[in-house]
Amino acid sequence: MGKAIEAIALEQGHEVLLKIDKDNADLLDNNHLQKVDVAIEFSTPQTAFSNIMKCLDAQTPVVVGTTAWLDHLSEVEEKVKKTAGSFLYASNFSIGVNIFFELNKKLAALMGKQDQYNIEMEEIHHTEKKDAPSGTAITLAEQILADVPRKTSWINEKTSISEELSIISKRIDPTPGTHVIRYGSEIDEIEIRHTAHSRKGFAQGALTAAKFIHDKKGIFSMRDVLGL
Repeated sequence: MGKAIEAIALEQGHEVLLKIDKDNADLLDNNHLQKVDVAIEFSTPQTAFSNIMKCLDAQTPVVVGTTAWLDHLSEVEEKVKKTAGSFLYASNFSIGVNIFFELNKKLAALMGKQDQYNIEMEEIHHTEKKDAPSGTAITLAEQILADVPRKTSWINEKTSISEELSIISKRIDPTPGTHVIRYGSEIDEIEIRHTAHSRKGFAQGALTAAKFIHDKKGIFSMRDVLGL
């Protein structure tokens, strides 16, 4: 993702002043961060929280696409408020996926009382994907749980417990990302699917978010960026 974001940023005439990885993490400090307009954080679940806090300490707006660190989200939001900072998190920056989120919520609301339909999800990513299920799948699952009372929790495996929403994770190269939601009954089946053909959509969305946030203060999401 970092390489994809850099390539599109340069194509659009932006300057990439700082690239941080495990070999030069010590450069992520106030001195360097205060020279940039926006930081875009795509790292690992283990390093994301620390990176975000360093950006906020430096008063550098930060766009975050790393997933599986959200147990620290409340701490980040409190830090944003205390520092009058700028923070935008999305489990997926693809414009198509964010429209897919809206479709998912609408379909879940329509199916909430249709108890004859069981629901299951499938997500497929490349083998370098660090977490399972994907952050996008978790967002989709939580949207379903909010509108379908017969489902009370999600589980990352096949399940026969009717109250559980099953998420099946597959890791197959070179899949950038596919997410499927199925409502099935004895009579018929309804399915919605989003398939990414490359990482370019995620990178483009992250840059769009960076442009949106660079002169703003507060906590934002892709719904704000896209006017949803």
